[in-house]
Amino acid sequence: MTIVLVDVEHVTHTCPADPEPHPFDTRRTVIDVIPGGPCRTPVTIRCGNVTTQIACHRHEPAKRQCGACRVIVRERTITTRPHTIGVAA
Repeated sequence: MTIVLVDVEHVTHTCPADPEPHPFDTRRTVIDVIPGGPCRTPVTIRCGNVTTQIACHRHEPAKRQCGACRVIVRERTITTRPHTIGVAA
C-alpha cells in the first residue's frame, strides 16, 4: 500500500452569519510518500485486437485493488489558527 503523509492546516474566522470560529481555508501539504511497489494483480484490458495489462488501481475501485496499489493518507499534524486581518506587529 502506498502511504501519503500530510500536514493539515485549518484557518478559522468568524462572521456575522456564524459568530463561532469555523474553518474557511484548509490546506494539506504532502510531507512524504512511501510507494507500495508494483501491482500484484494487474488487469488485462482489450481494445479491438490489442490486449495489455495495467495496474489494478487504474481500473478497479479501491475495495478491489491489491495491497500494493491501495493508497492510505495519514495526517501527521493538524493545526488550527485564526485568520488575522490588519493586525500590526
